[in-house]
Amino acid sequence: MISPISVPRALAVVLAVLSTNAVARPQDRKSLIARDGTEEHELVQPVFQVLPLGSVKPQGWLREQLELSATGLAGNLFNFYRFVKDSQWLGGNSEYSDLHESVPYWFNGLVPLAFSLDDVRLTGQIKAFMDHILDTQQEDGWIGPETTPQTRGLWGRCYIMLGLMQYAQADPSETDRIVNAMHRYVQLVHSMLQNNFTGLVPKEGDVFDGKGWGPARAHETHIPFQWLYQNHPRNNSKLIWDTMNLMIQGSTEFGVDWRNFFVEGTFPEVVYAPRNQSYSPLWAHAVNLAEAVRFPLAIYRTSHDEALKKQTRTALDLVKRYHTSVAGTIIGDESITDNNPSRGAELCTSTELMFSLAWIYQYLGDNDIADWAELTAFNAFPGQIWPDWWSHQYVQQENQPWARNLSEYPQMWDNVGPYGNVFGLEPNYPCCTVNHPQGYPKFLANSFVGTEDGGLAHVLLSPGSVSTNLGNNNNKVAISVDTNYPFGMDLSYSITADAAFNFYVRIPGWANSSSTATGPSSDAGSQLSLENTSLHRFQIPQGQSKVSINLQTTPRVVDRANNTAAVYYGPLLYSLALDFNESTRDPIAYNMGFIDPSSTTARTRDHVVDTTDLWNIAIDPSQIRVVSSGSDAKLADPIWAYGAPPLELRVAATQIDWPIEFDTPTDPPLEPQMKGKPFAARFVPFASAKVHMANLPRVDLGPVDLGA
Repeated sequence: MISPISVPRALAVVLAVLSTNAVARPQDRKSLIARDGTEEHELVQPVFQVLPLGSVKPQGWLREQLELSATGLAGNLFNFYRFVKDSQWLGGNSEYSDLHESVPYWFNGLVPLAFSLDDVRLTGQIKAFMDHILDTQQEDGWIGPETTPQTRGLWGRCYIMLGLMQYAQADPSETDRIVNAMHRYVQLVHSMLQNNFTGLVPKEGDVFDGKGWGPARAHETHIPFQWLYQNHPRNNSKLIWDTMNLMIQGSTEFGVDWRNFFVEGTFPEVVYAPRNQSYSPLWAHAVNLAEAVRFPLAIYRTSHDEALKKQTRTALDLVKRYHTSVAGTIIGDESITDNNPSRGAELCTSTELMFSLAWIYQYLGDNDIADWAELTAFNAFPGQIWPDWWSHQYVQQENQPWARNLSEYPQMWDNVGPYGNVFGLEPNYPCCTVNHPQGYPKFLANSFVGTEDGGLAHVLLSPGSVSTNLGNNNNKVAISVDTNYPFGMDLSYSITADAAFNFYVRIPGWANSSSTATGPSSDAGSQLSLENTSLHRFQIPQGQSKVSINLQTTPRVVDRANNTAAVYYGPLLYSLALDFNESTRDPIAYNMGFIDPSSTTARTRDHVVDTTDLWNIAIDPSQIRVVSSGSDAKLADPIWAYGAPPLELRVAATQIDWPIEFDTPTDPPLEPQMKGKPFAARFVPFASAKVHMANLPRVDLGPVDLGA
């Protein structure tokens, strides 16, 4: 529920996808007096407030995708996968890393998936796991199987804390039990950090973090700890606050203070081997970057230093300008290099980036941040997952005419093996296998938010519904949106409310001036009237109402380096459609070894995909036509399968010479040598084309019949 804000203590804030019972209000920034009489500090509040986990439910194609995830890898890892079922967290022996992160990743993603779908089988899994870790919490407060200081690393516990926080929000009957365990844990963490940052900064003899991932991601703990501080302090506020500060001090001690990296002139435009950079290699890791864009803002919440809020915007701009793919993710395989379309982008990167962008948008309110979140959610992320959600890639390429074990070691990649773009169970490091389930559930949970005036806003557009209470808990509101977005441009809302309130819909930056809004008092579409945050406001009366948004746009071309271009329609990236042959095989282990059959199922297959089509083309993007491949009234399921989305493009193109190097297309030719007769090339949504060409050389062609 959403409660009125009369004093700051009443503001229940959660920083992630997770929920609170409050809508953010403007307020004075000052110290507070806790119930025990000690001075407390105030956290900066967001512009948009997330709703309680489970308040937002999926509909349409998004529900079908979440259901596929639930019946696919995500919903079955608990039953068979060695790094979950046989993890040390559950009394087993299987871990792929000394970080012991596999089960924490899984738990963090399965909690929002289970509660979004109200899936009894999945809630049974997370309840069984939660019962186990809380019942076995050690006497000193430690959560997990480790028993010695040398094995106890804090990083793996961050995602346990996130999962527990989400669970407490979604199931109030478990809140007290969870909060009790979190307080015992934070007290222990505080004492560990006071002892020379034990558990965070690795020292000689420690075996929990050989490279410093924990210090590089120290700010991640702020999310659950700030939630605990603001919602359930239990006269423990000072200790929680000091623990958060100690986490940042530890990252600084280790040399990975991201405030020193997100600076013009320091942040790298390109990085080539030999990597002679003066900064920590942890800063160049793409997944670290996807998480680290939250670092300045996490500290801003406690420090109120406006420079850190500004630096958050700078961090996003630097990452986007120099290291973002046409599909919306960060290019890094595993470290950033340049933006050549043969480079890889890790699935964990798009998963974490979606969450970071959704969270940062709630504080900054910049429309392009939400546009970026949608770009990643509708292109990079689903493009790396097989349509049945049983297999995934480790890295995705913008230009990828095949997904197979490359015949030459891929020297165009920094730290990924030749099997990395195969769709499989664990085609490279297993982190993506256990981490990807959080992607769409957290996108859904952040799609509707509370507003500063006590209303609601739909900010990450997708089919869904929300039910919550506004004001003094006296205004029960339910909203359902009927839409095929991003495969259609109409959004129709059915609303019931016990009292009047303001409802906002975010209008994407690519929508043109012909876009219209209808309702609740008028039948004809009227021109959009946008607020400063690119929101269209509807004044919703008591009772039942219907409102709608019709978005208008045209294909747009985004120029890339070396006279190449990418083509978009709405939030979707389009790529050359490539017919293909697919073969499957038993899964290969991430180290290219054998996987015991007990850690697989009949559904866990590695998919090798080879195109049978002409892939080496250049395009004339001045000639594009939008075509419909069928009715968009009922979308195909699964929607991200090849040929399933209803809207396609025809683009003028011609065959060119395009060399191969390391068994992959080289960088796009600077001076394309045209061959044959120009033709109308079929382009389909990028994520539906598991093999694709999306970053293509530009040429000027004479008129081409695009109806052919």
